[in-house]
Amino acid sequence: MIPKAERLHSVEEYYFSKKLREVATLEKEGKPIINMAIGSPDLQPPQKVIQALEATSKLENAHSYQSYQGIPALRLAMCDFYDKNYKVSLNENEVMPLMGSKEGVMMISLAFLNVGDEVLIPDPGYPTYTSVTKLVGAKPVFYNLNAKNNWLPDFEELENQNLEKVKIMWVNYPHMPTGTKGTADAFQKIVSFAKKHQILVVNDNPYSFILNENPLSILATDGAKEVALELNSLSKSFNMAGWRVGLVVGSEKYIKAILQVKSNMDSGMFLGIQKGAIAALKTSNEWLANLNAIYEKRRKIVWEIMEVLNCTYSKNSSGLFVWGKLPNGINEIDLTDKLLSNNNIFIAPGSIFGTNGKGYIRASLCVPVVKLKEALQRLITV
Repeated sequence: MIPKAERLHSVEEYYFSKKLREVATLEKEGKPIINMAIGSPDLQPPQKVIQALEATSKLENAHSYQSYQGIPALRLAMCDFYDKNYKVSLNENEVMPLMGSKEGVMMISLAFLNVGDEVLIPDPGYPTYTSVTKLVGAKPVFYNLNAKNNWLPDFEELENQNLEKVKIMWVNYPHMPTGTKGTADAFQKIVSFAKKHQILVVNDNPYSFILNENPLSILATDGAKEVALELNSLSKSFNMAGWRVGLVVGSEKYIKAILQVKSNMDSGMFLGIQKGAIAALKTSNEWLANLNAIYEKRRKIVWEIMEVLNCTYSKNSSGLFVWGKLPNGINEIDLTDKLLSNNNIFIAPGSIFGTNGKGYIRASLCVPVVKLKEALQRLITV
């Protein structure tokens, strides 16, 4: 076999990629697995989104290459969406559609990081920040998030670190996996910190409309465009995870740098998907309210599951997950493996998101009420 690239020695296959193969094997054996680990929306997108895709697919020009930057109508819809929901004014050159925000993590890293640069990554946080940083030859530097500080950055601790080589700082509010909401004060401190140390801060913001009455963007912070980018996604808010539609917004100079990478990586997004995305972005807030009503019902059952497992949790969190603290002495890996083996329930161990996730578990709301009630019953009757 031809040897694989050395860069692959620094990263492992994504946890869920491996674990889902195990779950699939159990299902083939007839095990009735209830998957509460993955944040993959199980509900339908708005009907107008599907109609737009269907109608566009019949157009003569629908199946040709599209613009690397997305059609102007999509970029305009994204600008309008930010103005309406976040009170952030953008022009068409300050927004770029992505094939999912996960693509954006790679594009931004390739656009701004050199080999040996350092990257501030939250612990706990989205594992992709770490793996992509390693893949491009940069060095992850983890900063602590914990319950004592309400899962927000501790700037006193950060200021005591050597930040000379730090080029990018990843933040993610509402936070995954804990569900902690962002605040205007926290974003102001993050922007001030980034300006002081000449760091590009990137807020990953796909959960801001899920069980959250006050959606915020870091770009609403005074002076943020000088040092900040924001990733967003239609996956969670509009149940379009498989469509792979995301966006990055920020200063035109930063967007141009990302385009230098992106234009060499793909040949534009299918027109039908772009038209569907426009329909989603124009959807009324009533649709989101109805979606959140469903998640609210589900979350109450997940809270009950957490209580049966003797976990403590916050009722003030947002997003698609419930983050539960296990009793002292309980190992999260052992517990989740036991739940899968004995109860056919798949829940994510918190330690896959970082060392500060030890002693925690994460349960998804992307499960129908009937299945959540069944999971609860399995735990009660054992």
